[in-house]
Order: sequence, then C-alpha cells, then structure tokens
Amino acid sequence: MKKSKADIQADILAVVDRNETPALMEPLVIGDSARQRPALADLALTLAQKSTGLCRSLPAGIVPSLASLVRAMNCYYSNLIEGHNTHPVDIERALKNDYSRNEGKRDLQLEAKAHIAVQAWIDTGGLTGRALTTAGILEIHRRFCEELPERLLLVEDPRTHDRLRVVPGELRRRDVAVGRHVPISPGAIPRFLARYEAVYSRLGKAESIVAAAAAHHRLLWMHPFLDGNGRVARLMSHAVFLDTLETGAVWSIARGLARHAESYKRHLAQCDETRRNDLDGRGTLSEEALVEFTRFFLTTCIDQVTFMEGLVQPDGLRARILLWAREEVRLGQLPPKAGAILEAILYRGELPRAGAARIVGTGDRQARRIVSLLMERGVLAADSSRAALRLAFPATQAARWMPGLFPEQSAE
Repeated sequence: MKKSKADIQADILAVVDRNETPALMEPLVIGDSARQRPALADLALTLAQKSTGLCRSLPAGIVPSLASLVRAMNCYYSNLIEGHNTHPVDIERALKNDYSRNEGKRDLQLEAKAHIAVQAWIDTGGLTGRALTTAGILEIHRRFCEELPERLLLVEDPRTHDRLRVVPGELRRRDVAVGRHVPISPGAIPRFLARYEAVYSRLGKAESIVAAAAAHHRLLWMHPFLDGNGRVARLMSHAVFLDTLETGAVWSIARGLARHAESYKRHLAQCDETRRNDLDGRGTLSEEALVEFTRFFLTTCIDQVTFMEGLVQPDGLRARILLWAREEVRLGQLPPKAGAILEAILYRGELPRAGAARIVGTGDRQARRIVSLLMERGVLAADSSRAALRLAFPATQAARWMPGLFPEQSAE
C-alpha cells in the first residue's frame, strides 16, 4: 500500500538510530606500526617541500589572480566528478552574472558559482583551523547548498522514488545507500562526527597531511548529508591542505582526482571494506585499503603541484603570454606597447599605474587607454582605480596561457 505524504513525513521525522558505535569507522589514522607508514611520511614531506617551493617561486602579485583561476579549475573538476560539466569559461560568465538561456546550463552555472563562493571563503581564511570540525563541515554544506537553485536541491530516493529536498547544513534524517555501501543510520551521525572531530582536529600539521586521505574517506563513509557529500569532502580536503601546507591556493587535488576518477572511486569503495585478516590493522575497516588510498591521494597531490610548477615556470609562462600579446597586436585587437606592460608585470608581480606611462613612453592618456583595454580583456586587474596593476588569468585565455589546465571549450 502506498504511503501518504503525512506517513512519509512522519518516517522522516522519526530519525532511525541503530546504536552503531564510532569504532565501526576505525582506524581513523594509520597506525605507527604499519610497515608502509615511513613511506607515507616521506610522501607527505615531499608534498610539503614541493608546495612551498611552488608558492615561493611566484611573484606575490600573481598569486591572488592565479588562485582565482584555480578556484574555477577546482570547481570544474569537482563538479565533473559528480557528472556535471560546466566549463570554466561558463563559470567565469556566471561570476559576471552572464547566464545561459538554457535552464539546465543556467542551473549548473549557479551551482558552480556557489562552489567558487565557498572556496573563496575558505581561501581567505573563513575555515582556518575548523576544516575537520563538525561545525566547519556543516558550514561548508550550508554555504554551498543555500546558493543552489531549488531544482538542484531536490533528489530522488532510488527505492521509493520520493522527491526529497536537501536542507542546507542539515544532517540527513533517513537511511541511504551508496552503491554497495550502506552508511550508518542517521541517528548515529552526530556521535560519529564527534569522534571524527576529536581525532582529526587535534593532529599536528605533519600528521594531518598523512591523515588527509583518511579524513576524506571517513567523511564520505559516514555520508552525513542527503546530497553534496563529495563536494563537501573535496572542499574540506582543500581547506586541510591550506591549514597544513604553504599552498597559496594555487594548486588543487580536484583536477587529479577527476583525471583519475575511476581509481579515486575504486579506492573509496575498497576503503569501505572491513578488515581482511589479522595483518590488516586492528580496526573494523581495512587499514591496508586506507594505506593504498593515502598513497594514491598524496601522490595525486604531488602530481598536481608538479603540473602547476611546469605551467607557471617563469620563462615558459612569460613566453606564452607575450606571444599571445604580439599576436593580438598584429591582429589589431591590442595597441602596440600592450605587451611591454604585461612583460613588466610578469617581472615585478605588479605595476603602479604611474609606471605604465613610463613603460609606454607616450604619455598618461595613451597609457590609460592601453591599461583600460587590457582590463577589458580581463588580463589585468586591480583592487581599486588607484591600486597597482596585476596580471589576471581569465578562463578565456587559459588554453593559451596555461595549456592543459582544463579542456578547451567546445562549440555549442
């Protein structure tokens, strides 16, 4: 007999608690006695060194603009993992309130805009020290979901086909299934999150780097929200690395996870499995699977730092941007001397507005015109009308300036 709406609502309100204990998600960290532990510590050290080296190699003025582009990249790849393909050019248009007339594409643009807003909040310190707390995790979900269009807040229960609304920042109130994995009952989630926070939020920086993969999986294993768990986990991991590494927000693991999506999902599923034998740790879940996921996670991070190092290597980046400027001048899209201004900023990181006139050598009026054109093209930015000029990295130029960062946009 089909339930009435009132009966369904009563079922939702009566949150089921099967009295599971947090021991079910142990081990939360890889034990000191694990034979693979030294190798994982070495990977964490390599990641820390490479991330610091990348940040310190960049002129200070370039870091905020590059981080802005990386937010669009992170959003694109994180959403791609969820099956939502919104190209960074369309994301950039959404940030300027330029939306597609197609309702579905517009919804995805709004979703991307919400994702970027949350990451910008994280990148500017909004979650510092709280990424692995219950309050921080709930706030990521709330900030992301409260900006979504209503259609994207509705999900369908695959068993009953009921249409359910995701409430921003609210833990799920009913049972769910994720593939073959059946997460803990909704009533158990608060005590599991309390245990999660007690362990992960008290680790030192070095230990937190090694434990980042475990924290990522265990959050997904709990599946605390009706929907949005994957995005929350990846944003949380981004925040963890901001806290524990010198990243400058100029690289992200999301691209690597999306490029190896099958491996990522396979590792997550393997970490759901119970302990295999007496040599597989002392917890309920497999420590061997967690070790392999940790190796995959840290190696993926290192690969992404290495990739960004290649893109922003000063000589290569300068050559690509100046070649683009020369071609634009030859086509009449930019005035002569535009490249000279870009070159000066590439060397110095930023340029006082008065310096533009000296570089152009034809007076303030002509310098202002060139700067204005470069800003219209989105390749220069400034915090105010009098602030120093800095390089911007528009998504429309990414294919030329930062090849391989994300796929070129196909024609509609």
